[in-house]
Amino acid sequence: MGIDLKAGGRRTGHASSMKVIKTQNPYTRLLIKLYKFLARRTDSKFCATVTKRLHMSKVNAPPIGLNRLAKYMTKKEGKTAVMVGKVTDDVRMLECPKMSVCALSFTENARKRIVAAGGECITFDQLALRAPTGSNTVLLRGPESRAALAFFGKRTSVNNPHAYDGVKPRVRSKGRKFEKARGRRKSRGFKV
Repeated sequence: MGIDLKAGGRRTGHASSMKVIKTQNPYTRLLIKLYKFLARRTDSKFCATVTKRLHMSKVNAPPIGLNRLAKYMTKKEGKTAVMVGKVTDDVRMLECPKMSVCALSFTENARKRIVAAGGECITFDQLALRAPTGSNTVLLRGPESRAALAFFGKRTSVNNPHAYDGVKPRVRSKGRKFEKARGRRKSRGFKV
């Protein structure tokens, strides 16, 4: 087997997407520098993970709602929730518990509610002074919400009958003439 040079050859030099900082945001660039330094000097897994997440694109750093945040922080008094992304308000939640949250940004209402409940909203540079190795912190992520995920199946195995339940088919159009035959209707053989 040779290398297909017409197709561009082998894909080399793509070992890491973290070698170059892609964002133009000066604050994020400084935070990456800071946490990269901390990860190297403290051997902290926390700092390494934060560095990795700071490099991520917006679509891979989904926001987290206050409700979900509060749920993750139950029975974790005295710890700081760390979220590399945005914290948004949740109108469905009536009472906001007291908690200390560190995030890249907060929506106006989310910040108001956290502070009103006696909690605090801190930035990553403040967190680096408080807990350089991430002690007494809970590292959280928002729910994956990319549009592409609708097409992905669950884990496939012989004894998993729900591998393709609720998985969106990649169909050109949703109409009478498109993929409505065998496998999609009981009257045409079987229905998945």
